[in-house]
Amino acid sequence: MSDLKKRLQNDLKDAMKQKDTFKRDVIRYVMSAIKQIEVDERKELSDADIEAILVKQIKQRNDSIQQFREGGRDDLVEKNEKEIQILKSYLPEPMSEDEVREIIAKIIEETGAQGMKDMGKVMGAAKSKIGSRAEGRVINQIAKELLNS
Repeated sequence: MSDLKKRLQNDLKDAMKQKDTFKRDVIRYVMSAIKQIEVDERKELSDADIEAILVKQIKQRNDSIQQFREGGRDDLVEKNEKEIQILKSYLPEPMSEDEVREIIAKIIEETGAQGMKDMGKVMGAAKSKIGSRAEGRVINQIAKELLNS
């Protein structure tokens, strides 16, 4: 079992003991998403797989926040922001843009990428090296910038 999954299970138990229903429900939702993928793919998920699930959940909540703001539902905006804070606590510390830029520059040098035609090669290597420590949008933006210069 992955370390992150163990941590989630332990935090779920703690939330239940402390009667923290909000945190309990958020963790249960993540655990059910993990379980669903494990059953569907018949494999034990790694920490990187679980981090990808967490990133997806955060992205979904950010989309919801935008819609709730437009609809004037401040109560739901606040609820989703609290959920995001809990989910982010399970992700590694995010990288700064400078760190991402440095890694992508190294990848471009190593792969010999020249221009946008090699974008796929650079993005694949960057995603595997950076993982969930930076948003895909940021990685893509920096890669485009460096490949066009």
